[in-house]
Parts: sequence; structure tokens; C-alpha cells
Amino acid sequence: MDGIVLINKEKGITSRDVVNIVSKNLKIKRVGHAGTLDPLATGLMVIGIGKATKVLELLTLDTKEYIATVKIGIQTDTLDITGNIVNQNTNYHLDIEDIKKVLNKYVGSYEQTVPKYSAVKINGKRLYEYARNNIEVELPKRIVNIYEIELLSCDLKNKEFKFRTLVSKGCYIRSLIDDIGKSLNIPMTMKELIRTKSGKFNLCNANNIKDKYNIIKIQDALDFKIVKVTDDILLKKIKNGNIITLNEEDEYISLIDTNNQILAIYKKFNNFEFKAFKVF
Repeated sequence: MDGIVLINKEKGITSRDVVNIVSKNLKIKRVGHAGTLDPLATGLMVIGIGKATKVLELLTLDTKEYIATVKIGIQTDTLDITGNIVNQNTNYHLDIEDIKKVLNKYVGSYEQTVPKYSAVKINGKRLYEYARNNIEVELPKRIVNIYEIELLSCDLKNKEFKFRTLVSKGCYIRSLIDDIGKSLNIPMTMKELIRTKSGKFNLCNANNIKDKYNIIKIQDALDFKIVKVTDDILLKKIKNGNIITLNEEDEYISLIDTNNQILAIYKKFNNFEFKAFKVF
């Protein structure tokens, strides 16, 4: 059993919990995911099963879309509503236009600081391990891209607003919200988060974790040209991971057999010569 499963993650469980549940339900050990969601967050998780775990790194390169709810007036140590309040301000002036302007300011590239409560590793230890032991470390920074961002609703009476955003790999929405608050000089934290898209995949096509899963073939999950191999000599070369020659212009090619089972992914390296990238 090999392929991609789309899961609508529930609130309160970890991404590892999702992987373990899918593994148990499908009775298969080789299961992984293409992007973590915090326990607070809900929405789309792209799960690889069997041989599809080999291509998860290709799926994590894509953009992701989120809908986030922001709590105005407080900042927490985790940058979300589950953390301890470290800054609070109820004496501020804010209107809808202020929020729209600051959101627009973040469209493009900017340097973002990784949250101290995250799974990023420093010297072999995850940042949240340092944070839980009150050990100060320099938090890494990374360039992230905000491709789209728009205000969806605003409830200033209840000190909340909601926005949708399309971002690059590695962007922390918690950190984005914290930075938005700093730009307005008003503490803010993430109250809710829903991942609605991951690359070509959409939440509306996801399975609930207790449902029967729809398994997407590996070649259909990738945006590479699919070439069916019928020649026995070429088939042997592919299975052995040898360099092959193909009259194809694309950089990556998904190769399948006559039974529509994926054989390998090959990458062009010289004119029409391709070398094995992933062999299944």
C-alpha cells in the first residue's frame, strides 16, 4: 500500500498522533507527513504511506494557505493562546484600516524569528526543550515569503480579527502574528489556526481521521510528467537506478510500468540524460 492520504487534523492532537492513527488504521508502519501542525491547529495534513514517504520532501517545498484568528491585547511565551501571558495591553487604539495596512505591509519577503517553542534543532536539541528548561538560546532567523494576505473579519469589541494568508515553506503563522502586533505596538497572539491548502492539495478533499481514506497514487500527487515504460531493457536500467536517455524536456519525470505502478522519479542532468532521483 503506497500513496498519499489527506487528513483533516482535529484540535488537541499532535502531528505525530495523526501519523500513528493512520498507521494503525491502515496497518502499515511506514507513514510520515509533509509538514507539522501544532496541537492547537486544525486542518490539512499531507500523509505519505509506504513508498510515498520517499517523496514527502518534494511535497514540503510547496506553499501553504492558512486561516488564522488573532487575539488582540495579549502576548504569550508560546505565541499562541495556550501559553503563559508575558505582555498585556488593553489601553490601545486600533481600527480596521490599521489592521489592513499592516497586513499589506507583510506581503513579500521578510526575516522571521523562529518561535522558542518549536521543533527546530539547535546543537542537536529542539528549541522547545531549551524553553521548557528555561535555557536561553539565540533563536534562528529565516527569510519567509508572504504571497497573499487578506483580512477576513474583524471583531474589535471582542478583541479579535481573522485573516487568510498564503505563505512559503517554513513560515510560522504564530511568529507572523507576533510581528504584526509589534508593528502596531500592540501585543497579539494566535487564537486559532486552520491549514486550508498545502501545495496542490485542498482541505475540502481531506478525510476525517476516522473515515475510510482515499489514497492518491504517488505519480498523481506529484506535478511531474508521467512516462509509461514498456521497453524491457529500459525497465531493467530504471530498476537498477542507472542513467537513462529520454526525449523529454521536463526536469523531473515520473516513470510508471504497464500496470500504472510507479517505478522511479528521474531528474535531468545533461541534455536528454536523466539520473535516478527516487527509485521505488
